[in-house]
Amino acid sequence: MPFTPTRDRVRPEETDTTPRRRPEWIKVRAPSGETYERLQTLMRSKALHTVCEEAMCPNMGECWGAGTATFLMLGDVCTRSCGFCDIKRGQPSPLDWLEPERVAQAVKAMNLKHAVITSVNRDDRKDGGAPIFAMVIRRIRELHPGCSIEVLIPDFKGSLEALRIVMDARPEILNHNVETVPRLFKQVQPQDRYKWAAATLTNAKKLDPEGLTKSGIMVGLGETLEEIQAVMRDQRSWGVDILTIGQYLQPSKKHLPIARYYTLEEFAELKAYGLAIGFKWVESAPLVRSSYHAAEQVRALSVVHRQLYGERV
Repeated sequence: MPFTPTRDRVRPEETDTTPRRRPEWIKVRAPSGETYERLQTLMRSKALHTVCEEAMCPNMGECWGAGTATFLMLGDVCTRSCGFCDIKRGQPSPLDWLEPERVAQAVKAMNLKHAVITSVNRDDRKDGGAPIFAMVIRRIRELHPGCSIEVLIPDFKGSLEALRIVMDARPEILNHNVETVPRLFKQVQPQDRYKWAAATLTNAKKLDPEGLTKSGIMVGLGETLEEIQAVMRDQRSWGVDILTIGQYLQPSKKHLPIARYYTLEEFAELKAYGLAIGFKWVESAPLVRSSYHAAEQVRALSVVHRQLYGERV
């Protein structure tokens, strides 16, 4: 059945920056429980960071309670100043070349079936920190065979050479988030470029056609439905297999304001549209974030990929 949008214009509230009351369907569970506390202790003992904590992810309680977490590498200070992100900004410390070993040891200790690895931006380095990603992928495979690996990488300023370093290690999923529509890039992520996101995702699929590629966008920053759909079509043209769509939530008053909250019906419509234009998997709901249900995605889609390409080396 073709997708039929319920609205074709910008709603008045999309351009109104008046603070909005959070809808009742957005409920964040405070992190707690024995498993959560065990993982927190493990992370601290190995001097590791998680994007769950650093970015104040609303799903941290659910995911940590289930024994999963997204590791944040290359330090905890980012060289970019995106208006939606709560990660610290500034001049980062030199790379810690022992970090991949500690992450791999933690993945083994947690007995993960699927590990998600991300990082801050490291524009202070020409390679953007790509060698660290390659090292952790290979070390996890050595220490904990059978664990699938997803890497959520920076754009490396569109560098093919940096991306090739990561892709040569053959992660099961290569993820890079577009985050928003082109019109809002300078406002939302002023040091990023839409063309860098396009180059990263397009080249990732070219470098490893057998691997899955993934991207994500936030809604509620002032974009229109037509702009969202245009970005979704772009992502499909770049070969993206998996898409995540979630509601932007303002981490603090100093961050970008919420233009409006999307309804559950609108998220469902965006999912239907994504599947209709060819995405293999779409997660679309208010609290969806890039790593949400990542393990389910790779388990479901890897069956299809094995049928198409055989077992990955």
